[in-house]
Amino acid sequence: MPASSSVSAVSRIAYLASDVVVNSLSPTGPSPFQTILNALASSADSRAAVTNLPFGANAGDTLLRHRSARLLSYTALAHPQVLNHLLLHLPELSSTSTVFHIAVTDDLSDALVLQSSLPFVLYSRSAQQAHDHALLASRLAFIESTAVLHIFHVGDENEPVEEVDADRIAPFLYAERQSPRSSEQKSATDPSVLLKTYQSAAFATVALVRRPLRPFTQHGASEPHTVLFTLGRAALNYDIEGVSFVDVSLLKPLTPSTILNAISPSVTRVVVLEQIHHWSMKWTPLYLEVVSAVQQSELDPTPVVQSGILGDTTTVSQSEVEEFVQKAASEAPSTRLALGSAPSAQSAIAAPHVPKHEAAYTKILANLFSGRLEILNSPELVSLQGEVATTPEFALGRARGELEEREELVNAVRELLRDPAVSIEIHSLLSRWLGAKDDGVKSKQIGDELVAALEGEKLSNPAAQKILVLRRLLPARSRWIIGSDAWAYDLGASGLHHAIASRLNVNILLLDTTPYTTRNSADPHRRKQDVGLYAMNHGDVYVASTAVYSSYSQVLQSIMEADRYNGPSVVLAYLPYNTEQTPALEILKETKLAVDSGYWPLYRWNPAKEREGKEPFSLDSDFVKNELQQFLDRQNHLSQLTRSKPEVAAELVGSLGENLKQARKQRAQQAYNDLLNAIDAPPLTVLYASDGGRAEKMAKRLATRGKLRGLSTTVATMDSISVEDLAKEEMVVFVTSVAGQGEFPQNGRTLAKALNALAARGEKPLTSVRFSVFGLGDSHYWPRPEDAHYYNKAGKDLDARLEQLGAQRFAPLGLGDDQDADGPETGYQAWEPLIWKALGVDAVEVKEKEPEPITNEHIKVASQYLRGTIAEGLEDHTTGALAPSDTQLTKFHGIYQQDDRDIRDERQAQGVEPAYSFMIRVRMPGGVCSPEQWLMMDQIADEHGNGTFKITTRQTFQFHGVIKRHLKSAIQDINRALLDTLAACGDVNRNVIVSTVPSLSKLHRQAYEFAKRVSEHLLPRTTAYHEIWLDKKLVAGDALKDVEPLYGEFYLPRKFKVAVAIPPNNDVDVFANDVGFIAITDENGELAGFNVTAGGGMGVTHGNKKTYPRTGDILGFCTVAQGVDVAEKIMLVQRDNGNRADRKNARLKYTIDRMGLDNFKAEVERRLGYQLQPARPFTFDRNIDDLGWTTGEDGKHHFTCFIENGRIQDEPERDFKAGLREIAKVHKGAFRLTANQHLIITDVATEDLPTIKRILAQYKLDNVSQSGLRLSSSACVAFPTCGLAMAESERYLPILIDKVEKICEENGLRNDSIVMRMTGCPNGCARPYLAEIAFVGKAPGVYLMLLGGGYYGQRLNKIYRESVTEPEILAILRPMIKRYALEREPGEHFGDWVIRAGYIAPTTSGKEWWDRMGGEGEFREVAAAA
Repeated sequence: MPASSSVSAVSRIAYLASDVVVNSLSPTGPSPFQTILNALASSADSRAAVTNLPFGANAGDTLLRHRSARLLSYTALAHPQVLNHLLLHLPELSSTSTVFHIAVTDDLSDALVLQSSLPFVLYSRSAQQAHDHALLASRLAFIESTAVLHIFHVGDENEPVEEVDADRIAPFLYAERQSPRSSEQKSATDPSVLLKTYQSAAFATVALVRRPLRPFTQHGASEPHTVLFTLGRAALNYDIEGVSFVDVSLLKPLTPSTILNAISPSVTRVVVLEQIHHWSMKWTPLYLEVVSAVQQSELDPTPVVQSGILGDTTTVSQSEVEEFVQKAASEAPSTRLALGSAPSAQSAIAAPHVPKHEAAYTKILANLFSGRLEILNSPELVSLQGEVATTPEFALGRARGELEEREELVNAVRELLRDPAVSIEIHSLLSRWLGAKDDGVKSKQIGDELVAALEGEKLSNPAAQKILVLRRLLPARSRWIIGSDAWAYDLGASGLHHAIASRLNVNILLLDTTPYTTRNSADPHRRKQDVGLYAMNHGDVYVASTAVYSSYSQVLQSIMEADRYNGPSVVLAYLPYNTEQTPALEILKETKLAVDSGYWPLYRWNPAKEREGKEPFSLDSDFVKNELQQFLDRQNHLSQLTRSKPEVAAELVGSLGENLKQARKQRAQQAYNDLLNAIDAPPLTVLYASDGGRAEKMAKRLATRGKLRGLSTTVATMDSISVEDLAKEEMVVFVTSVAGQGEFPQNGRTLAKALNALAARGEKPLTSVRFSVFGLGDSHYWPRPEDAHYYNKAGKDLDARLEQLGAQRFAPLGLGDDQDADGPETGYQAWEPLIWKALGVDAVEVKEKEPEPITNEHIKVASQYLRGTIAEGLEDHTTGALAPSDTQLTKFHGIYQQDDRDIRDERQAQGVEPAYSFMIRVRMPGGVCSPEQWLMMDQIADEHGNGTFKITTRQTFQFHGVIKRHLKSAIQDINRALLDTLAACGDVNRNVIVSTVPSLSKLHRQAYEFAKRVSEHLLPRTTAYHEIWLDKKLVAGDALKDVEPLYGEFYLPRKFKVAVAIPPNNDVDVFANDVGFIAITDENGELAGFNVTAGGGMGVTHGNKKTYPRTGDILGFCTVAQGVDVAEKIMLVQRDNGNRADRKNARLKYTIDRMGLDNFKAEVERRLGYQLQPARPFTFDRNIDDLGWTTGEDGKHHFTCFIENGRIQDEPERDFKAGLREIAKVHKGAFRLTANQHLIITDVATEDLPTIKRILAQYKLDNVSQSGLRLSSSACVAFPTCGLAMAESERYLPILIDKVEKICEENGLRNDSIVMRMTGCPNGCARPYLAEIAFVGKAPGVYLMLLGGGYYGQRLNKIYRESVTEPEILAILRPMIKRYALEREPGEHFGDWVIRAGYIAPTTSGKEWWDRMGGEGEFREVAAAA
């Protein structure tokens, strides 16, 4: 594609404005950008570095590698294979100075998939506008350090463009903002703030180009009745009475006020036309924005909003536009309109549509028989042969003709062999081809050689000429006829019968698409024949019954056997679906039902085996085979039993009959009672939307109480019901929590969007529905006045929307507030009686006891010592998940179920289940592993995980992205490395961590051995782990039963963490653990014992002041020999006194505060049988790692590598995973993982130093020259895998540090250590509450900011601001860090200074953590004080 005017202009601006330009090449031919960019790069005035990526390459990695550039530009032609790769990287790129210039031809669909993740989206419909918008986008990205999407039309070469001089571009970019920022305290993501930012950049651009730049361009009638919004290359410059045209140039940010300014009070109809031809969602993006704006407006009457597709309007006349407007007025609001011709209208006659699901089989054929596959009835033949080309008769005729011609070819080869004039070479080739004529690979290879030889010798024999004429038939072809089960209805008279009876070497693939659950809904007078049985009766036909969603290997085997069989072959292929929109998961479920029930048995019938004296029939259905085997086993057992004791037979039959009668009688009575209840009881439907589970539990409790009052109740998620089904309900109660900034939880968003769309169109489909809504929220979660509307927004919006759609409220809106005395229960207790009163059952006396809600305690005690149904769940291949109760139990086995949250919404829109995977955490006390174990972990990450693994804050490995079918093999591989995952998570003692002090080699070894003893002693004794994962059945019948001598069958109330610290380094944050051991040495430097701490813990719930972090208290001193016993007794006191009723208050820290420290210590000493000695003196001076080389007491060398946030992976220019793999191959010492997520390569002998240093340098692992801030930072995983994450952490903290460390460098603090930590939720995995600066996620891009933690982990920090975004963080830290640099005293750390400077009050104990939050004095946050 040659470069058009717009492509040339945009390429030039991108090159002149940027430091780096990344260009993705086109799928066919050179990229239009490539020519221009290469010419600019080769000019004398070379400025930007240009990188051309092959088509389909992941541009996201390249862009992230250059994210430090002052301005980064990306150019590409819109193509899904190119742009979809960017989606996963957009969250990181959105806060970088990057401009995405995406060129489109006649469809915006592919480019607009990027718009949801970026703050600014510009659209250009002309070459001049593309030039000006390229400048505007570059200015925006450069000044605001944000990403901008610029979509423009390719256009043609003749469009005029007036370009800006090259030397004016740099001053334009670097110029100061032309309008100051607003003084209002609004989030930087607020659309109104973003719009002002856009306007500021637009003013600067207008001053440069002297041309107007507006979000909208409006023309037409001044008082219209109809407004046409257009997003696309529209040429509608007409003056039509009553019609106004609005050409959209700014797609994001698009505020309601901007849209409403274009809609005058006279407007009664708004039509949104978008040049989008294959959008995957029901509603298009601009339509949703306009609908939302109109819905929030006060326009009276409210205009009708309609959606339409904008095609090619170059030939559209004014009269056609007038007809379109008239048609829009007569159509229903939900009708999708169209103006202009669609791109497909100009294409050639298309082949018949092949349903996409059928690719599951056709791709297998293409892969197996690549180069020799021939579909005899291919839809591509229709354009030449007509519709008859797809019939079996036509295909059979083609096959017969080709096979007859090939027989002629074989005869010609044989005839030529008899010619004495043939050379020895050709004679040899002819003989070889005859021997390999049925071999797909060899026949082609020898055939090519034969043709070349015959053409070279020019033989006069007619047989030689015949061979050359029929050369296309020399390769053995795999001939297939593909049809549907429709061919099976009239089998005897159809072409399928002729194919089966033909005895020709042809293969038939017959697709049966009837779902198992609808198998009986077909017309009973039109019966489908059993093609397999019919074909087998012929005796000479190969037959196979397959199902690709049940057994892929059986499909492969069947197809290959069919191809090899010399004669007709019929392969029946099960593919159950109703429409192309049927999700793959539904096909899988239907297939499993059909195969396991025997409706669709998997088998193969091969007559060739019968001729060899073998069994021709093979049953491949595992389930059917297992059922049959179990029946035969029972039959055999009963036969032997009745032979030895004839009286048993009568007893068996007699008792069976009596039991059957009794069971039938009870079932009939129950059915009768249920029927009466259903007739008498009013129906009540309870729908819930819940992310954390609280709303779900409340909804299910309400439904249960309704049943006890005689109501007929059903309970389900909001998304499980359609609007059509909702309209059929009588009484509906909604219970919803809130997510993020007022959004609905994940399982309620689809219904909420559907209701919003209906309301926007003015429809009222719910007039027969009566409803009530209860919402759960936290009035303090968004403390600033401008954010107050986020409180319970989901519930309030749902209540208003249902009323708008015609539903009638039978009980007022109920609101539950986490800040109330009993949390949301306070509001709920006032609301629930109103429901029963409205339903007329408030006076019903409930005699039956309400079922207890299922809690973790119930799950544990019923699990048979952590077994549950995990083993059965692993065998369920219909889903990638485990049962909810089992996901609680797998934590004890070191496993968390997760899903990829980056694509959760997309998968929900596709109708498939979340992309489930599992996190596996290894138990590795002290974080020490051998090189061999490291190599095994590296291999496990590649073979079972996502190719990376993480060093955690508890000194162990975590693997992410392990799918269910890899779980067992991954854990077995971990155990082969002499490690395990038992008790790495769950309500037990978890991985015991130890300070890593390489210089104190002997002391570390003693502390490490002690930690291992504690870990082994507190390990659960259940054999379930070995049974489930290692296939070691240790419990047989009742002869031997599991027992937990320490934990009991309930285990602990909550998780339990132990740490061992070696002063002066508190790198393990010993005070953050339930139990801590601080190593104390004697006068000879030997380990004398430990000071014991208890009651530390990090977890908090946002806004819940009953929860708080806490530092541990020192109980006293114990000897090394007493240490294990002390750990056990502290754990037992927690086991017996911890709060099992409320998991949020179940940790040891709350137990100690409830009992009192003295009482707790007394109980521990009572169980010990002796008193702890007084604590001995010790000193901590830091809690960070000493990076770089050190030498131990034994002369061995140790290197501490900086691994940012613990992620071991290969990145561009940072191949850390590969480098550590190479070190592990030659290293003779060990690896130590640190609690700060770094890695120590330990015990390097002097003679091995050069080798290790060489590898470290080669892979840039020796780089410890980062800023002190970065070296002291830590983050948890958060998005995309952690199910609890509310905001980014691991992926975002490095980006934030990039910006904060610039502030530090400006003030001379580059090498000063400031401990900064970030987590995606308040659970505290990265121990944020001990950091000097910490950020805890509340919603995407929004964090709690804390200050004042102790530098060596001795003091908790405190909340400074309850809700901050990145611009606010930088605005707060810039003056604060500058003051710190100027005013600090010698040796004073940042956490101590902010307290002394009056920014924040010190936290003296966990219970006082919430006190005086929000800053001190002049720095106090007004909202927090209120």
